Amino acid sequence: MKTLLLTLTLSIAGLIAPVLAAVEVGKPAEGFSLTDTDGKSHSLADFKGKYVVLEWYNPDCPFVKKHYDSGNMQKLQKEYTGKDVVWLSINSSATGKQGHYSADEYKKIATDKNTAPTALLLDHDGKVGKAYDAKTTPEIYIVNPEGNLIYKGAIDSKSTSEQADIASSENYVKSTLDAAMNGKPVAVSSTKSYGCSVKY
Repeated sequence: MKTLLLTLTLSIAGLIAPVLAAVEVGKPAEGFSLTDTDGKSHSLADFKGKYVVLEWYNPDCPFVKKHYDSGNMQKLQKEYTGKDVVWLSINSSATGKQGHYSADEYKKIATDKNTAPTALLLDHDGKVGKAYDAKTTPEIYIVNPEGNLIYKGAIDSKSTSEQADIASSENYVKSTLDAAMNGKPVAVSSTKSYGCSVKY
């Protein structure tokens, strides 16, 4: 009888427990504050009035390497930060997991790869990644100047780790930003991301 009561209690508790809703396209992006590799704090609210790209990043993931070893990611970063877009790379790898490094090690990787985000933010407790329900690296979220999410999902349309596929794929970062920044509707606002699992 006690076991039955305990089971019923736990079942009811599970039903009434709060459910963490994932961020949705068309709604305000989840606010956050994270520290970068220089120890400087950045809040999403700091960038209201600008387009913001959130890129989930793990330098050891083959799918991330596809876009960095080819120079594709750096090209996107330079093109759009040059148009006053804020680009925040976010690493949510926990201590001891793939892609987790010290701030100085990340800075060396950035120098070696010639990366060009506005900042690389450290989310090693995974709070921001989980709030956004980020599942893979790379995974992209784009926030408009009003603070609303206008895109979430894959970086492009070919879910492989092959550099040769980049040229023939649709780049969703480019198509989303080009449309939105020119006052046009975003044709594809949500896709299934691909890559390595985020190493929470």
